[in-house]
Amino acid sequence: MSFSEIPPPPALEPGQDLPHLRVPPPGPQSRSWLVRYAHAAAPMGPQRRRDAPGSTVVYATGLGCNVIDVDGNRYVDLAAGFGALLLGHAHPAIRRVIELQSARLLQALGDLHPADARVALTERLAKLHPSGDGQVILGQSGADAISAALKSAALHTGKPGVLAFGGAYHGLSYGPLAALGLRESYRTPFAAQLNPHVRFVPYPHDDDSLDETIERARLELAAGSVGAILVEPILGRGGCIVPPEAFLPELARLARSASALLVVDEIWTGLGRAGSTLFSTRGGLEADLVCLGKGLGGGLPISACIGRREVMQSWSREDEVVHTATFAGAPLACATAIATLDTLSREKLVERSAEVGRRFVARLRAVGARARGAGLMVGIDFDGRAGSAVELMRSLLSVGYITSTGGGSRDVLVLTPPLSIAESLLEAFAVELELCLGGAKS
Repeated sequence: MSFSEIPPPPALEPGQDLPHLRVPPPGPQSRSWLVRYAHAAAPMGPQRRRDAPGSTVVYATGLGCNVIDVDGNRYVDLAAGFGALLLGHAHPAIRRVIELQSARLLQALGDLHPADARVALTERLAKLHPSGDGQVILGQSGADAISAALKSAALHTGKPGVLAFGGAYHGLSYGPLAALGLRESYRTPFAAQLNPHVRFVPYPHDDDSLDETIERARLELAAGSVGAILVEPILGRGGCIVPPEAFLPELARLARSASALLVVDEIWTGLGRAGSTLFSTRGGLEADLVCLGKGLGGGLPISACIGRREVMQSWSREDEVVHTATFAGAPLACATAIATLDTLSREKLVERSAEVGRRFVARLRAVGARARGAGLMVGIDFDGRAGSAVELMRSLLSVGYITSTGGGSRDVLVLTPPLSIAESLLEAFAVELELCLGGAKS
């Protein structure tokens, strides 16, 4: 029987199907599209073989937890747009609101003449601040939200310094880039244009490393120039590292004693991805500024910096200071964001993420994977072996599972599926993972 004659597996509900590969990926159509792309797109980093088996494919359509490439291969999407598709591809609620809003209004006039959808979303997001009464700056990307938070901290404290963490990823625009600890190569070419007042300390992996992190943070803050402590409550692209429970409360205490603001990057962890609406609020922590992005728009680009009212009032001053962009808070994205928040609540996906994620991590460990994480934000660690997760990612793609990688040396396989994913798909993945891990050991 040829590869293309393999019958598809039995169907589940729409968008919850097992993989079905008509040709080994990348197929001829993907290879053709990738040649065109390589000619037109600027090269980013080292040149990689796009035609290698299990390397790169070109998406054509998506539904729920499935993606179909231009060759007609069907995959289970365990990356979900780097964790952004909380509801999966083409969720009915998102499709419906796009249809309705696009018939009403696509663009307003920023804050000068805002759209009703922008006003409604801003009200919803303001209540998500731990204080229950925040104020909001909307943006188009997670990096926009981080930039707004860093500016807010500088306005409020009058201090230019930022305390950041090794392994952190906050985006690649200039404000966030200066605080990016994942790979030094991302910063080096632009170092002369970046904020020189950023200091890095290690991100704690366990209780033993926590004391060193807190002590080094205390020393950096003692200089008195730091206005913002910028932190991910779980290190995302750095490898899905969940820090000790005492980490964020200790940072908050240090921030208060140093008259600095605690800025929490919930762009990846937030809105249920890590099993809580805001992972940083577990234990009653109240960050000064919270950044949301990725999944907020249900697949459309939108982000938010949500701050304590006292902090955000620092934007009001005699000389105009503003942080905005033409398409920030565009009506269509605001409408899909409201639909996303409604769907997460109605379908209890935040709670489901926590429960399913616990079972998933336990199942992965049972097949020999060094799995960690929270909710459906899971990393499989390969103990610093550079590129090891890339090879596994390719092996899994060749059997129909889309994943991504993390860690400073790409030694962590990252799994961030839609929060609605059927557990039968996660079980099927665990079986394939065990086979792949067995092949890697042999």
